[in-house]
Amino acid sequence: PNVEKHVAKKLSLKVEPISTQVIPRDRHAFYFSVLGIIAGSIERVATEIRHLQRTEVYELQEFFSKNQKGSSAMPHKKNPILSENLTGLARMVRSAVIPALENIALWHERDISHSSVERNIGPDANITLDFALVRLTNILDNMIVYPKKMLENLNITKGLIFSQELMLEITKTGLSREKSYKMVQSYAKKCFAENLDLFNVIQSDKFIMSKITPKKLKSIFSYSKHFKNVNLIFRRVFK
Repeated sequence: PNVEKHVAKKLSLKVEPISTQVIPRDRHAFYFSVLGIIAGSIERVATEIRHLQRTEVYELQEFFSKNQKGSSAMPHKKNPILSENLTGLARMVRSAVIPALENIALWHERDISHSSVERNIGPDANITLDFALVRLTNILDNMIVYPKKMLENLNITKGLIFSQELMLEITKTGLSREKSYKMVQSYAKKCFAENLDLFNVIQSDKFIMSKITPKKLKSIFSYSKHFKNVNLIFRRVFK
């Protein structure tokens, strides 16, 4: 034990409390599970990029070089090929998790059934995840963002996205939440069906305008208040 402790300290490692000829494979299973979770996080970002690059959304896109081809058949296309690639790589990394879990149970705490598995998933999962992290970093560093398109997409709703805020404000005036909900819902349905602006429709309701001032109504339909905690979130993430 003393030699074990000495060598482990030299290598900046901890002594395994209980081990046989090999370290219990739940350690490895935990490690590969973490790799799988990281891969899942990469795919989450990649999937969002793919969605936001769709023509009908188009709020951002991967960097597209001058001579790059998005499709061999359709010259106009700019496919998010790197993000699509990351989605596939994430699946490959996660595929190592189940075999690692299967390796936990060994005959009499020591057989070599785990060895062939680890020789495969060890290099593959680590190298693939490393590559995926580098690729995602490059995507984010060079990503092209279209703020005007974001605002345009928000405006497509014609104020309907503020329905909850409006409902809560009406409730504060003394009307029950259920009645406030039904009132706003009826106007929201009307706006959606007739392509009307919710702000303008609400202004014509004498009951609501008797409870809410024009200034307050304008603040309800303002985007700015939804960004009040952005800097806090960034500080919390990148501290």
